[in-house]
Amino acid sequence: MPDQPATTHDAEDDPRNRDILIYVNGALLPRDRATVSVYDSGFMLGDGMWEGMRLHDGVWAFFDEHMDRLFESCRAVGLDIGMDRQGILDALTMTAEANAMTDAVHCRLMVTRGVKLRPFQHPALSRSGPTVVIIMEHSKPAERLSAGLRLATVPQVRGLPMSQDAKYNSHSKLNCVIACLQAEQAGADEALMLDPMGFVNTTNACNFFIVRKGEVWTSTGDYCMNGVTRAKVIELCRADGIPVFQKNFSLVEAYGADEAFLTGTFGAQTPVAEIDGRPIGDGTRPVTERIRALYRALVRDHVAARRGARDAAPSWRGRDQRL
Repeated sequence: MPDQPATTHDAEDDPRNRDILIYVNGALLPRDRATVSVYDSGFMLGDGMWEGMRLHDGVWAFFDEHMDRLFESCRAVGLDIGMDRQGILDALTMTAEANAMTDAVHCRLMVTRGVKLRPFQHPALSRSGPTVVIIMEHSKPAERLSAGLRLATVPQVRGLPMSQDAKYNSHSKLNCVIACLQAEQAGADEALMLDPMGFVNTTNACNFFIVRKGEVWTSTGDYCMNGVTRAKVIELCRADGIPVFQKNFSLVEAYGADEAFLTGTFGAQTPVAEIDGRPIGDGTRPVTERIRALYRALVRDHVAARRGARDAAPSWRGRDQRL
């Protein structure tokens, strides 16, 4: 029997998560009572958008970038969130304070089109206003992730933008779930998905990078998730003199890489140990470790700047600036 697959979201067990309070449309409910209607558009059709964010020392890392993505996606599908960015920040603040959370916290913010009048597809049947849910957990990446994940190339591909654009962080994740199942059947931890042209694209949950001869490569971005961490890594490489390219590349080039890693809000940069049973490089990861150090410094500086701006704000702003 193969080892139990890891996932890019493996976290250390924290018993405090058993008693968390979850935000549901303005109310804070115990975990076992935090529910939505079976008529909700998100449950019924996957009609909604979401964001994953990390809380560091009382600050939501790269909050503005996450809100840019959320509001752009919702606007593109005609989904009115029902609150502005400050309203979302207030809801995050309320939820974090109620759970006594300040650091090493992962949040999943979900917005759906709301409860439908009848169980059918048309968005006009959703007339009650949006459903907004915030789940926060005490969450540190599991130590086992440092050894690297095993990827398997799967037949499920990232589709064309006119079918379902991967840049939507949508509740409709069946394409990725199928890919994940295919990887599990192959004895791997995560699925490596190709684009419609057959070039290496992304995994079922994260963006994908390789390192070859000191150069960092990732996909063109045409078919991959609009990752906030992906964008930060590209910016960091450019600023620190690491050659970085968004380009088409094949599985042959991925197999021959010196290093490979995934990017995502939860794990930041997670190393890849093998692809389709082929070990990646010699097990050393100097470029990946350099990028990880740069990213940790970026988060630290970002948090310090946001905290400084908050502390310098007039006292009448108070609660609005806590996170």
